[in-house]
Amino acid sequence: MDTDVLIVGAGPTGLTLANELLLAGVSTVLADRLPQRSDLSRAGGVQPRTLEALDQRGLLEPLLATGEHPVGNGHFAGIPLPLGSDEHPLPWRSVPQVVIEGFFEEHLAAHGLRARRNHELAGLAQDGDGVTAAFADGTVLRCRYLVAADGAHSTVRSLLGAAFPGQAGTSTVVAADARLDGADAVLSHTWNEDGHWAALFPLGTDPQGRPLRRLVLGGPDHSLPREVPVTEEEVRRGLDTVFGTRVRLLGLRYARRITNASRQVAEYRHGRVFLAGDAAHVHLPLGAQGMNTGMQDAFNLGWKLGAAVQGWAPKDLLDTYHAERHPAGAAVLRNVRAQSLLMDWAGTRDPEVLAAREIFTDLTGLPEVRHRLAGLMSGMAVRYPMPGTEDHPLVGRPAPDLDLGPARVHELLRSGHGVLLDPAGAFARTAAPWSDRVERVDRVGQGVAAEPMLVRPDGYVCWAGAGDPVPALGHWFGEPR
Repeated sequence: MDTDVLIVGAGPTGLTLANELLLAGVSTVLADRLPQRSDLSRAGGVQPRTLEALDQRGLLEPLLATGEHPVGNGHFAGIPLPLGSDEHPLPWRSVPQVVIEGFFEEHLAAHGLRARRNHELAGLAQDGDGVTAAFADGTVLRCRYLVAADGAHSTVRSLLGAAFPGQAGTSTVVAADARLDGADAVLSHTWNEDGHWAALFPLGTDPQGRPLRRLVLGGPDHSLPREVPVTEEEVRRGLDTVFGTRVRLLGLRYARRITNASRQVAEYRHGRVFLAGDAAHVHLPLGAQGMNTGMQDAFNLGWKLGAAVQGWAPKDLLDTYHAERHPAGAAVLRNVRAQSLLMDWAGTRDPEVLAAREIFTDLTGLPEVRHRLAGLMSGMAVRYPMPGTEDHPLVGRPAPDLDLGPARVHELLRSGHGVLLDPAGAFARTAAPWSDRVERVDRVGQGVAAEPMLVRPDGYVCWAGAGDPVPALGHWFGEPR
């Protein structure tokens, strides 16, 4: 083997996965067809659950130290939602995709892992032992596993012939990175009577330190074929149509057309090849859910591939990647389709759609509705199936970041191992055979109420409460030593 894992695609998904494999001690090659990293923002926000996962790797504080990344609220179909809570206190942050990619590239390079640029995949073949990948420049790599993180037009997905069912795009809108005057004085989502609308989100600053906004313009004037270039005149005209003279264009970094296509691969695993990020699911870019969902794919898959390479993976552990992440991706596509309808994405101003939005907006005044929608948009609503232990309310969900005295739960996960919280000290001998994979902690901070729980390396609780943790230890962490 030339490497244990080959990752095709060096976007947020591929870079996150490369870091997870680095943590697991797995040799990795990261290849990308582009000659250099894009300087375009693309996605612009990080969900609370992704922030938690970054904190569990010790990366959150360094990432936020890269610049001004303001706290903000999320939205559902343009209806504002608070995306922080007492249970999960990390709020939504404005961190453009370009910043995340640059941060991960520097972090990985400091540990000796650099993306191989100008590497365009041309063919692949797999057998019982590994995958052979051929690149357009004649390079051939042999690896144990290959992960497709190469975007919506995935070459890997095409070479596999993987089914990619869903809905083709029926309309387009304009998405742009722009410098604007007057943006602070208008609503983040604004519609006018003829079906034109605009959405504005902070993007930090451009290379000269000037404030940037993500601008989305929709409606009849902007639903043109994707290949039609977006001009400054079209952007100025769109702003004038929605805002009049209140918002002016000062500068345009880039603009493109995006569609409302919605697709998801039927299978996330094809033998020794796995699909993640936009290679596995595409949808409207609402709430940066595409980037965040892809990064969560990587957090889920990384430790499992690490276990397989290191030789302690339980039977069928790699199959749980599809079992857990396919439903999570399908849920995102479902909420995006609902938002597209309620936002009147196509600008139809259909009276039935407007009536549905009015009633839905009233419902969001109910605390339980806001909580449910905030869970969807924050990434916190995901609950993985955990066979035989689903009855406990913590199981399948992200672990609470309890203060355990010398360290928080998130800090303990930075080793890439699992954590067994044993406040009564009852499982010292029980857990000892898994001590190379699971860290047992029998201390909690003063005044902290904690019950026994077993936390996977990706931060999800896989057993909690009374009873014997051995079945869960074996199911997720393999045979005892």
